[in-house]
This record gives sequence, structure tokens and C-alpha cells, in this order.
Amino acid sequence: MIGFVARRAAVSVPRVLARRGYAEVASNSDKLRLSLVLPHDSAVQVVQAASETDERTCPLSAALPSRETLGARVEQIIYSSQDVVQVNLAAESGDLGVLANHVPSVEALKPGVLEVLEGVGESKKWFVSGGFANVHPNNSLTVNAVEAYPLDAFSPEAIRSGLAEAQRVAGGSGTEEEKAEAQIEVQVYEALQAALKA
Repeated sequence: MIGFVARRAAVSVPRVLARRGYAEVASNSDKLRLSLVLPHDSAVQVVQAASETDERTCPLSAALPSRETLGARVEQIIYSSQDVVQVNLAAESGDLGVLANHVPSVEALKPGVLEVLEGVGESKKWFVSGGFANVHPNNSLTVNAVEAYPLDAFSPEAIRSGLAEAQRVAGGSGTEEEKAEAQIEVQVYEALQAALKA
């Protein structure tokens, strides 16, 4: 009896609900307005601070580009109500692809890639260490990220060595605070490593 009801229910689902698939190109009227904001220090300030502190204070400093490489091109507002086709992000609840007309929601972001599909064949990838994504009912998405860096700005070698060091500290005989910080570093480095391999 349950199988019959399940089959009947599946047949009666309107096809309109299934019309939008992953990375389906939206029409021009189906654009999503994206705002990507770094509410704290800009990446340039973070790199400057990292160069003046040790790796324990800023664990990603070894994997980040140098201050000279970044220059002044990284700003606190990366996107300001810019029309895009889709945004893919790593949320705590799972990977999420946001298109126009998405259900309003608030998502906590985990360390991972934020991919912005600006148009057909136009994609930009950022590594985000955490934050929140707010999907609004008016076809807009606001992302407040703790940190965001272009994915291609990271050195795979520096990530590998940083991960090894963080794993050593997490499994070592340090204080509970040092171990907890190292475990967070391990999560971020592993997410960075996976993002670069993808």
C-alpha cells in the first residue's frame, strides 16, 4: 500500500518544480543580484598584519600571497548588487547553488569555495573561511564573509606545509587552546587543499 501511494505521489508532482537544474543558464530576466562583503579588515590589511605576527596568530599567513602580490586591488566590497547567473557556496548544511527565485534562507558558511557564475563560461572562484549567506525574496543574495581570497592566490606547497604543522600541533602535547586552534586550522587547510584539487 505504501509503495502505491509513493508512486502515485511521485507522478502527481508538477514538472515545474523540477525545471531548474544545477548550473542551468538562466534567462536575462532571471538574474541574481550578488553582494559579497568582507565586513572586517580587507585582505591587504590581513596580509600586513600576518607579516607582523607569528603563524600561531594568523595561521593562513604562510599560504597567503605576499603584500606586494595583492597590492591594493582587494577591497572590502567584492560585489555590490551585481547581476550574476548563479552562486555556488559551501554551507554548513551542505553545498548550495543559488539561482534567481531561490527560496529565502540564511546559511552559515564553512571554509570552502564560493563560485560566482557571472555569465555563460564566466566563473570566478573565491576561498571563503566562513561567514553567512542570506538569500532574500527579491532575487538578491548577500554574503558576509570573514575572509575571502581569489582561489588562485594560494600556494599548494604552503598549504601542505601549513596543514602538516597544524596536524602536528593538534596531535601534540600543547594546551587545550592550542589544540583547538590547530584543529580549526586543519579544517581550513583541508578545505583549501580540496578546493585546489577540484
